Amino acid sequence: MSISSTEYLLEQWGYWCRSGAGIPRYTSPAFALMRDNVGSTVPTAMITNADAEKVDRAVARLGKRDQEMGDCVWLHFAEKRTYHGIAKRLGIGRNKAAELVRAGTAWIDGALDYEECTFIA
Repeated sequence: MSISSTEYLLEQWGYWCRSGAGIPRYTSPAFALMRDNVGSTVPTAMITNADAEKVDRAVARLGKRDQEMGDCVWLHFAEKRTYHGIAKRLGIGRNKAAELVRAGTAWIDGALDYEECTFIA
């Protein structure tokens, strides 16, 4: 897997996170009718639930190993924050935020190498 394909996979995982997929919850029939008849502002994730869960586990492992790097990856991909937004939120410099996102992406790439994710392109 290359870094660019890992970035794509992380972007798709971010869409998956923001769409609320993979979150077990009760949905009333009335809510389902309302939800399904309103357009969404979140793009459809082009990733399977199984692959998104693999990415989710890798990001969680990264957060345990290096919390700051894990937070940067989460904020950039799951919350769609810019490097400036990450820096402001974590109280670090913009360049450090960018470095941590790149390093975290490389770490995720290595972690997923063993998982061999397949995703819809």
